[in-house]
Amino acid sequence: MQLTDAGLAFVTERHLGTLATVDRDARTHAVPVGFTYLDGVVRVIGSRGSQKFVNARRSGRASVSSVDGARWISFEGPVRVLTDAESVARAVELYAARYRQPRPNPERAVLELTVERVLGSSGMRAGRG
Repeated sequence: MQLTDAGLAFVTERHLGTLATVDRDARTHAVPVGFTYLDGVVRVIGSRGSQKFVNARRSGRASVSSVDGARWISFEGPVRVLTDAESVARAVELYAARYRQPRPNPERAVLELTVERVLGSSGMRAGRG
């Protein structure tokens, strides 16, 4: 599903989001994150051993949502956790462009969510009101 110009603008403005994964007891684990969106992929950076990455590896799915007043957007889909230098560097570059340069982290990994479904407020998704 494609985003409208308004949806694309929203995901480039400085808004934090919430990453939701499922833990080993089938409970929702929701944490605030910075995230980026590019070409149908949402990226979240963090430390390899963090609970969000452990959960993502286990379940293989996640969602990322962001809200600003009446405007909101949510992405759902399969995820993978990558630790290779090229993937991490690209994710850091995108994060720095949206937020700020993150502190150095030798344990950095990137969660990549391939967007299958987009929910959002009016005007965020192409083909929707």
